[in-house]
Amino acid sequence: MKIAIIAKTLIASLGLLVLFVPNQASAQLVPQPWVSVGGKDGDTTYAIGARALNFGVEVGTGPDGATGVDVLKFINLPVISPYLGVGLYSEDKGVAVSGGVQVSATDKVFVGAGYNSVRGVNGQLGIKF
Repeated sequence: MKIAIIAKTLIASLGLLVLFVPNQASAQLVPQPWVSVGGKDGDTTYAIGARALNFGVEVGTGPDGATGVDVLKFINLPVISPYLGVGLYSEDKGVAVSGGVQVSATDKVFVGAGYNSVRGVNGQLGIKF
């Protein structure tokens, strides 16, 4: 019984440590831009975004000419960075929610996949400076 409690505590502690480990300050200050192409209901959707200090902003167009802005929060893990976001869109689309993951492909390039409730499923390609 004591071993199970110790194991659970250790796993939870390591998980929290990974979430809150500090990153290099120089890496956080340089924005990481990306482009995104996706689709919803047969319409092609586009977006551009940038990330700094584990927050991101994405401006995109959706079906029926809807345009909007999403604010994203990233969880910086060693290779992957999952994110969640909320946005506001025109053309009576209202509030959008989004989520996805970005993965480092090389030292300077990352790819991602995500879903936005207005713009649908999308793929991302970005660069790191």
